[in-house]
Amino acid sequence: MTSTLWKDISPLSRPLREPSAHSPHILIIGGGVTGLTTAWVLLDRGYRVTVLSSAWVNDERRLTSQIAGALWEYPPAVCGQHTDAISLANSKQWCMTSYHIFDAIAAIPELREASGVRMMPADFFFPMAVETDAEQYAKMEEIRNSGVRGFQRGAHLIEERGCDPSYGAVDAYELLSPIIDTDKAMVWLTQLVASKGATYITETLSGDLLFAEDSLRARFKADAIVNCTGIAAEVLAGDKSVYSIRGGLIRVINDGVDFPKLEAALIITQDVDPDEIVFLVPRNDNILLIGGIAELRMATLDLTLDTPIIQRMRKRCEAFLPGLKNARLDPDYPFAQGLRPFRGQNVRNERELRRSGSRIVHSYGHGGAGWSLSFGCASDVVLLVEEALAGIPAKSMADRPEAPKDAEYREIRALL
Repeated sequence: MTSTLWKDISPLSRPLREPSAHSPHILIIGGGVTGLTTAWVLLDRGYRVTVLSSAWVNDERRLTSQIAGALWEYPPAVCGQHTDAISLANSKQWCMTSYHIFDAIAAIPELREASGVRMMPADFFFPMAVETDAEQYAKMEEIRNSGVRGFQRGAHLIEERGCDPSYGAVDAYELLSPIIDTDKAMVWLTQLVASKGATYITETLSGDLLFAEDSLRARFKADAIVNCTGIAAEVLAGDKSVYSIRGGLIRVINDGVDFPKLEAALIITQDVDPDEIVFLVPRNDNILLIGGIAELRMATLDLTLDTPIIQRMRKRCEAFLPGLKNARLDPDYPFAQGLRPFRGQNVRNERELRRSGSRIVHSYGHGGAGWSLSFGCASDVVLLVEEALAGIPAKSMADRPEAPKDAEYREIRALL
């Protein structure tokens, strides 16, 4: 199911559809981007919502959603150990829903300033002509026809962006992509969802939600529960396939003094060369993110600027864009690190299957693509919630060949 800004959700500080005292009450667990966008979509459809989280947006100990690079990509990098066509198709649909909503937000100056969402060029570089790699060429053509704005392709981008031609890039393409200042965006989302009527509860849950479902629903007078907990889903959803991939980002001043101000994201993705990821993304008007790394199943946050893998990361980015050798570190926040919540069987947007009649809906395992998938996944969670409320038996994702369509949503609404 898709959502559209102004038609299905509104950035105004009141719900599109006002709830009544009899409107269903949904308990959302998780205060990151997935939990908050899910709350937003539900609130605008007339639900009452409580969001329970162990932590909220802050500057001291940033949430995973704040640390994220937050560059929208198509398709996003969420594939786990068992990539399949259905998961990939769903991810493409979810990320395009998010693309159009972010694009609409960024088009309004007041919203762009408040939310930290901007549309900027994102350039992807390749060590060969894209036609020589069938998979990359098919991906490029699909992106060109996906509905993104500003697509262009050509080696001229290498020189225009100041990249060192000796690094090996010979081809590139560009599109306009949502790039999000996550600190600003998370504050905005948290305030917006509260203004629409959500109640916030600070609490840490432990143990499998399945065994606590009845007590949680009774305590919060909730008609259904939505689990948006990221890595914690290993325990809360009893899902042993959940695992972390550690990432780190260096933050430097991007004011045009030490190197030409970078006004575009520059990327060499992992699917091109897993050992030579280049991730240069303007966070806002003054900060540039330098990345990236992907350390499988590393669950500690003990990286520093002097850690060898971080030093190598910076050196390859400096080799690709030589001006970065003069870059000054952000004195307030020079280095960010976090754990991306992956899942062996890809993103889980699915109802609880272990007990008939359960009203738990899961939305987790978004990997490094929580922002890219946010509104798309949230829109489909609404349909899964309404299926549960209507007493429709749960289906596994494998039995739903693709994300639910708007027509299915209308049919289920008629049963409520």
